Amino acid sequence: MAQRQLALIALFLFGLLAPVMAPSAEPQAAVYKSTASFDEVMEALHLAIEEKGLFINNVMHMRSMLERTGRDLGFDKPVYLRAESIEFCSALLSRRMLQEDPRRIVNCPFIISVYVLPDQPGTTYIAHRLLADPRGKGILSEITRTLKAIAESAAEGW
Repeated sequence: MAQRQLALIALFLFGLLAPVMAPSAEPQAAVYKSTASFDEVMEALHLAIEEKGLFINNVMHMRSMLERTGRDLGFDKPVYLRAESIEFCSALLSRRMLQEDPRRIVNCPFIISVYVLPDQPGTTYIAHRLLADPRGKGILSEITRTLKAIAESAAEGW
């Protein structure tokens, strides 16, 4: 009897958590392409972020990190020719987002990544998380529109 009760409890809990654990059919990132060089896109991205009055916290050198750790783990094929991610913050947007739902702390700081793939050296990609439909209302849509505008500006390069 105890096993049956445990099984029923497990099924009940799984039923409660399944919607939270299920992968989303919605896209998780917006990706833009540019024919501008990696360096041009990175410089344009820095300027686009700063022009919005946002503070750049950090530049993560993703390719270097992946190359270094990849060797240690036995991976010798590079994922990117170049890849960096810029972390930045908007005190106003972040505060509004977190005030609405403190669990959204996982979305701070905002990050936009720039990368070039080994088999596409003439294309620079710019990507950011899709927090919400940019056509929608609310703070997540506003943040997504901000990220979109910054990424599109960077994609244009110089």
